[in-house]
Amino acid sequence: MEDPHRQPALAIGIDVGGTKVAGGVVDHQGQILSRLELPCPGQDARAVEDVIVRIVTDISGEYPVSAVGIGAAGWINLEGSRVLFSPHLAWRDEPLRENLERLLQRPVHLMNDADAAGWAEWQFGAGQGESRLICLTLGTGIGGALIMDGKVERGRHGMAGEFGHQVIVPGGFRCECGNRGCWEQYASGNALGREARELAAAQSPVAESIREAATRNHGAITGQIVTNLALTGDPASRELIEDAGEWLGLGLANLAAVIDPGTFVIGGGLSRAGDLLLEPARRAFSRQLAGRGYRPAAPILAAALGPDAGLIGAADLARTQTSAPSPLK
Repeated sequence: MEDPHRQPALAIGIDVGGTKVAGGVVDHQGQILSRLELPCPGQDARAVEDVIVRIVTDISGEYPVSAVGIGAAGWINLEGSRVLFSPHLAWRDEPLRENLERLLQRPVHLMNDADAAGWAEWQFGAGQGESRLICLTLGTGIGGALIMDGKVERGRHGMAGEFGHQVIVPGGFRCECGNRGCWEQYASGNALGREARELAAAQSPVAESIREAATRNHGAITGQIVTNLALTGDPASRELIEDAGEWLGLGLANLAAVIDPGTFVIGGGLSRAGDLLLEPARRAFSRQLAGRGYRPAAPILAAALGPDAGLIGAADLARTQTSAPSPLK
């Protein structure tokens, strides 16, 4: 019987993305007690490990942490020990759990970053109570998680949920995974930035606000800049986000045809655009849905936990699924 006087365990969650590493001490209710974010040296596997160790060391303090959860952007083997491949980082068959347990001297639970975010939304956010949940994170690429009957569905080899790499335009834009025409090349934050750069390079007068914003950002045009402009009312940026939303809706219709989820939850940096993105996605989803008019259509909801979903989910999975945890002092 569980001791009613025992305090629920805390865990550290680390979210390793294409451009940043974020970490936090998280309690059993999904609340972040201490947090730190650093740039990700993505092309140097050892440097990424060093950043993770620094974050864990800096934020742990006096907290009695039971385990460390790592949400990594890449394909994780079924045992949760190795990153087999990461399109946006330097990991190639990387024994990340073993390396970090050696460096941290504590239990480490390794998972895909989108799985971690999906778990957080199911436990604490917009997906609570849903028995068939698909959660997408739109950022550098498109991450995906499938939560079925309270479990992360990882497939036979541990690689389920890589929805962003469904080929949606044969022969389309080259993707970091090696294929052409992947969904994430049309409906991610990176795709939004690419489209904006092309519009600005064409010297179109409608892109003047984008070019001015790029000048203020040392010449860089990113999806984040376009999203910020769209939220302030810039017409060209809003059109670009609407285009991304239409691609998003098309891909969601494909997923509905295969999986038939109860709810879609959309998170990640691009989701900051809110209904500027989600309304065109919902319209495109309704137009493309197989059997439309004769079947229930899953609602498309905005994620509730924002950019911290990944680290919250990584911590919660580590706290609940790492056996025989020992406090980190």
